Formats: sequence, C-alpha cells, structure tokens
Amino acid sequence: QKMAELLGLGDKCGEGSLGASMLASSCLADNRLNLDVYPDGCHRFLRLFEGRRGEVVQVEFLRLSSNDCLLDTVLGILPQLKHLKSLVLKGGHARDEFGSCQHGSLTSLPPDVGSLRCLTHLDLSFNSLSTLPSCILHLSSLRVLLVSHNSLVALPEDFGSLSKLTFFSAMKNQLKSLPQSIGKLSELQDLDLSENALEFLPEEVGNLHNCTELDLSGNRLSSIPDSLANLKSLQRLHLHSNLLVTVPASLASLPNLSRLDLQNNCLRAVPDEIQTSPFVRLRGNPLGETEPAPSADESSAGGLRRLFIGSGEDSFTVTSEGCKVLLACGIHFYFPPGAAADPLRICFRTLAPDPQWVKLRHHDVLLSKVLELQPHGVKFHQEVQIWMPCASPQTLHQREVVVRTFSGQSWSDLRTRVEQKRKSKKHVAHCSVLHFSWFLVVSRLVQNECKVPTEGTLLFSSVDPNIKVTFPPGVTEETRSVKLQVLPVSAEEMEEITANTGCRASPLLCLSQDSLVDFLRPVRIQLPLPPGVTGLNLDPSRLHLLHGDLEGQTWDDITSQVVLEFTHLYAVFEVTHFSWYWLWYTTKTYIGGIAKKVYERLRMYQVNFIALQRKKDPEQVLLQCVPKHKVDPVLKKLQDRYRGPEPSDMVEMFEGEQFFAAFERGISIDMDRPDCVDGRLSFIFYSHLKNMKEIYVTSPVDRKGQAVKGQVSFYRGAVPENIPEDASRRRRGPDSLWLATLPIKLPRLKPRWGENPGPLNGFSFPPLNLGNAETGYLTQANLLSIARRVGADWQTIGMNLGLTYQQIERIRYNNREDLDKQIMDMLFSWAQQNSEEPDCVSKLITAMKASGRQDVAEEVETIIELGRQKYRDSIRRVGLEQESSTEDSAIAM
Repeated sequence: QKMAELLGLGDKCGEGSLGASMLASSCLADNRLNLDVYPDGCHRFLRLFEGRRGEVVQVEFLRLSSNDCLLDTVLGILPQLKHLKSLVLKGGHARDEFGSCQHGSLTSLPPDVGSLRCLTHLDLSFNSLSTLPSCILHLSSLRVLLVSHNSLVALPEDFGSLSKLTFFSAMKNQLKSLPQSIGKLSELQDLDLSENALEFLPEEVGNLHNCTELDLSGNRLSSIPDSLANLKSLQRLHLHSNLLVTVPASLASLPNLSRLDLQNNCLRAVPDEIQTSPFVRLRGNPLGETEPAPSADESSAGGLRRLFIGSGEDSFTVTSEGCKVLLACGIHFYFPPGAAADPLRICFRTLAPDPQWVKLRHHDVLLSKVLELQPHGVKFHQEVQIWMPCASPQTLHQREVVVRTFSGQSWSDLRTRVEQKRKSKKHVAHCSVLHFSWFLVVSRLVQNECKVPTEGTLLFSSVDPNIKVTFPPGVTEETRSVKLQVLPVSAEEMEEITANTGCRASPLLCLSQDSLVDFLRPVRIQLPLPPGVTGLNLDPSRLHLLHGDLEGQTWDDITSQVVLEFTHLYAVFEVTHFSWYWLWYTTKTYIGGIAKKVYERLRMYQVNFIALQRKKDPEQVLLQCVPKHKVDPVLKKLQDRYRGPEPSDMVEMFEGEQFFAAFERGISIDMDRPDCVDGRLSFIFYSHLKNMKEIYVTSPVDRKGQAVKGQVSFYRGAVPENIPEDASRRRRGPDSLWLATLPIKLPRLKPRWGENPGPLNGFSFPPLNLGNAETGYLTQANLLSIARRVGADWQTIGMNLGLTYQQIERIRYNNREDLDKQIMDMLFSWAQQNSEEPDCVSKLITAMKASGRQDVAEEVETIIELGRQKYRDSIRRVGLEQESSTEDSAIAM
C-alpha cells in the first residue's frame, strides 16, 4: 500500500491491484517482461511488483531501459527475482536532437545481484560503467555478458572466474589492458573487444581454445602474441584499424580460420603465408598498394599512412604520425604529422539534412548531406583538411560553394576551395579545420566583404563590377564589417514571371553589416540601369527604387525618399542603413506586390514527380521529385529496371520544403516507418540532392482474383521558416496542399506464388504454412508481409520467439549490411523450425505483443480469424455446420 501511494496508484489497494492487473495482462507473458519499449518502463515494473508480486518474482526474462529515472529503485528489487535467466539494462533508448544515443545512468549494481544463480544472460550496454560491478563475478551460471558502449578502463583481475562464459562483448570502451585470468575462460566462443585502447594482449589469450570469433579491431595494438596460433577453433579474427607493424606467420596455419582482417594497419611487410591466403584482407597498409591516395593534394601528404574505411565501419584512429583517410562514401581527410598528440579515435556518420536545424539562408542551395565528426570540440595542433563530395555546382552560375559548420548554436561558413577529381570528374569541397563538428556543403550567392575604417573605403561586386558601394571618410567611428551579395535577374525571367514585356529590373543588391548602428554619413551606391535602359532613352517616371527587408517579406518604393542621379549606364543614390535594394523600370505605378511575387518565384524550382515500379517486383515502388530539367536523364537511367506512368505536371517548390506521398485506393505501406507521418511518407525537397525513396507497398485487397488499381498522391507540407507569409498562407487548405497524383497498379497474384521466393532478397525457403485449417493458416506471403513491418525490433522479437542470443548475433553478422535480410533470416528460419508445432502461430502473436509490437500481433490475429472464417464457411457448404458449431464451442471453452 505504501509503495502504491508513493507511485500515485490510488488510495486503495484495490485500485493499485486493478492497475497492476491491467499492466500484467499487456506486459507479462510467458515469464517475460519487456519494458524497455516504454518510456516509463521502471514505473510499470514497480506497479506490477506491488500488485502481482507472486508472478513478477517468477519472471525469467526482464528488459528495462537504463535511461529511466526510477532505475535505482528497481535495482533494489532485482535480487528477489530468483528465477531470472536474462536481464537487459541497456541505455541508448533516448536520443539527443541530432539522433545520437544517450547513455544510461547505470554506474553500478547492488551486491545482491550476485545471488541470481539462474542468470545466464546479462546486457548492460550503453551505460556509464567505469568499472565492472563486482557482483557480476559471483554469477556462476552466466554465459552471455555484454558491457559495450560504456567507459570501462580495466577488467577485474579475477575476471576469469566466470568459467561458463561463452559470449563477451566490451566493444566501445576505454580498455587499455586485459587481465591474465582471461585465459581461464575455457568455454568462451565469441570475444568482442573492438574499439578500445588496448596496446598489448597477454599471452594467456592463446588459452581460449573454444573461441571461434575474436574481434580486436579499432585498438592501438602494435603487435599480437604468437600464442594466438593456439586458437585451433578460431574462424574469424578481426585486427583491422590498429597499429600493427607485423603479424605472426603461424596465423596462416590455423585450421578453421576463414577470415583474417588486417586492413588499415601499419604493416610494411607480411609473411608470404599470410599474404597469399585467400581469406586475408590487407587493404589500407603501406605495402605498395596501387589505390590512389585519399587526398587531392598528394604532394603535401608525403608518405603518410593511408586508411581506407569500409562501408560497415564508423570510426578510425589517428596518431601523432598523421595519416590520409578515405571513407567509403568518398569523403577524404588529411591529418598532418603532429595534428593529434596522442592516438585519437575519430567517429563519423552522415545524416539526412533536417530543416529544423539545418537553416538555409535566402537563395542557398544544399549540395551534400550532413557530416558529423566526433569528438566535438577537441582542438587539433594543426589544421585538418577535409574533402567533401558535393553535387556539381556547374549549373549554379555566379555563385560560390562553401562548407558550412555548426558550432552547436549557429552555422558559419568556412574558407572553401572546389576541386574536380581527375578521373571521375566529380566535385569535392575542400576546407581546413581545427575542431570537429557538423559539416555540409552549400552553394550561396557570391559574397564580397570588407572592413570599413574611419577613413572610408570602396567595395564592389565580383559578380558585376559595375555595382559599387563607396564609404566616405567619417562614415563610422569604429571599424565595422560589411557584406555584399548580388542576385542577377535576366529580362527573360522577368517577362516569364510578370507576363509583361516592358518590365525590367537591375540585379538585386543585398547589403548587410555586423553593427546595429546606422552610418554617420551617407553611403553612396551605384547600380546599373535595368537591361535595355540607358541614359538616352530613360523615362525617369518609370524608374522605381525598391527597398526590401532582410526576409524579403515587404518591398517599399523609396524613389521619392532618395535623390537618384543618372549617368548613361548607372543610377546612383545614397543611404545611411543597409538592406536590400532593387531598381525597376516599368509602367506600373504600385509595384511592391509585384516585386514580392517576383522575388518569391526566383526562389522556387519547377519540378515533376515520378512513381515507377520495378519490373521484376511491382510491389517495389520508386518515388522521386525531380527538377524539370533533369526528368528526361533520370527516366532514361531507370527505364531498364522500372516501368510506370508519365511524370506528373510541373509544380513549383522551395529549397528545403517538405512534401508527403500518400498511397490511396487499395495501396498501403508500413505505417511504422520512421519517415511515415499519419500514413504518409515524408520528403524534404533539395534541388541538388536525390529526393528519392524506394519502398514496398501492399494491398489489403485479395489480389488472387484481380489486380489492384491504386494511386499515389503528393501533398505539400511545411515550408521553410524564411518563406514569405503570403506564400505560406496560399498553401493552406486541402485544395492548395495537393500537388499531383500518379497511378500505381499491383498485378493479380499468381496461384502458386508460394513456390517462388520472389522478393525474399536472395533467401530461398520451401513453401510453408504455419497453423492448421481449424485455427487458421499463415502462408509464406503472410510472413513476407509481416517481415516488412518488423523493422529494427527484429532482435527483440527473435529473443521472444525463443532464439538464443548466439543465433541472433549470427544472423546479424551474416547479414550485417542489410536489415531486410536480417529480418527475413530470423523470421523464416524460426518458421521452418517450428512449422510442425500446433501452437506456433499463437507463439508468434505472443512474441509480437511481448516485444511491444501490438500492431503486428493484431495483423496476425486478423489473418488467422479470416482463415478460421473461411474454414467454417467450407464446413457449412458441405453440410457439417452442426459439427462445426460443436467444435467452435469446444475451442471457446
């Protein structure tokens, strides 16, 4: 009662018991409690323990998030769960604003946890452990231990007392050495110590005679002991991304070794026995390889070590000797000697740009994804050079390309040079930095800037040298910085937008400064007259000088407020504060609204939508938003593999604008996708990036009898923050949000679909049906539909289906670069092994519910109920309705 009051579960024990009962029915299944999927998982556990203690203490499998604020309270109860076999207390369930996993708050365990004699599996990953809790060494039955992504600097000297341990992972910690007792782990099969700070290995590692996989990648090892040649059971040895200068030749004699990864080390000589072995990987070592150096400036890099980082890796190590690094995505780094004093682990990842924090300025064009480099804020002793691949800027005339970096609060532009690779002709943006953070490549209007002293100065545009700004002496008391940008506007653009052949405009002049104080003396500005207008044919009554605010929201005619002087080619005027200035020549009298419309249109792109289906698998649909001038090349490139309708009519979109794709008329998609919002796929339009997604679609309609003629419609979403208010207002309401609709057709299914593996990504399973005629079948097609909805929860579902941790890890490793294959391998392998069991379908439903996937469980139940109904209907048709009713009653009982 006291605990119920503390948790706010009602004033009466009956109320608390009822709440716990409802929780138990939804969370507690087959002695399993999977509460890490709930933000308040620990709160739910305490309620269950208060109301259903007798059942909770019988739990054998428990999962909790260590990001939970009530974790310490739960830890005190754990020793009472004497039957516990598997305990997961992982962090990483919460993420920061950039998507990085936040470690849990767990720093220790209560000593009494060591009394859990039945515990065989313990996962403490993504926490804040600096030392291994001593109670773990008393878990005599422990077979699987995971402490990855913590802050461990050492393992206990008596770590070898865990004699039954078969799997141990301590990846991504700070281990510098290993205890000699590790050699006593005679049952150990998998040992993962990757991405630590190990500098040497004890000879006793050679006593792990049952070890089949040893991962030591991403450490600081300069040598390995000869005793590794004693590991006769070893099948895979990972030593890439270390500092190895030599390896024992005896490794080549290991009888079961099928993979030896020595990439990205300092090997200058390798024994012939190893170098000629087919299972050895040596790329990234200074052995006279013929691959090109990663940097564009090879002469400055000399003979530095070269690192080639594969697509499955996310980090590398830099030493004081420096190195050149090439990532699989094409990004290059050059770390000069002395840039890092001590060996430093560099972590990297590329992110899709999110308009919520990637703030583009007016007329900016995004040319790359976002590159995040960690550790943030660490200062290098010398500048590190970065080369980032970017979209070709050749179509962006009178603009410049810059690398933009994020400090955590604001974005700033770096001095950048654009280079073109000699062989591929692709463009890269080259910059130098002293700190690592977030980086992206943008094309902006050419920016000219200068310092204005008290004596005055002259600033002119490099795009149009006829545009000049003169600062007279005494214009300012303190030196200030000013910037100038020019947006050229052609006569053809003006005519197309305004539908007025007599309307002309000069280049748009954008002026800004770093001071909020107006100038002390007028600043003189020279602008060229609009095209086709000279001092000889000029009609001053048709010339208008417009002043715009810094967001382009309003344009005011200030012709009467300034003194305009004219020469044969130029107009000259004076101002005391900076903003945007635009010179128009037209017969219109009130042109502020027209100018606003033109400015808005100058920021928009004409695009078409395409929706194509893969010829070999029509359920695989490709959606793309393509700028108008790229439509034909894109379709030509895809025509061999895809077919579909003609592109949509042309529409206009802003850079960074959101739009959605909705499948309609009998076509549906996985609603649990992270990019699915209210049943619609979310896109962000960037004119020079691929606005493309390829997804699987399904249909609730029975396609055995007929094809499904559906459609996909595109709708507008949020516009960028700095878009004029009128443009946003015009896009409100259902009619203004619709953009285009294209047809999607799913063909009639063939009668013997189950005999063809179809889109199973290379997996071939014989036709199977789970269940029976009375209880309902799950066919191979049903399982495929379920697999497409599982997503990243597949490991949790696999554990709840009864797969061992080793089986899960093996599936993950064998298909480590393809999530779809991991899911299908898990689900179909389980189905094959359990297809003869009468209650296998109910086990699948229970596992889905226990994994927090009520949606999938309900889908399976719907399929099964449909099968039962069909069975009853068939019974009635043959005159056995009475018997069927009797059987139904028996089932209900």
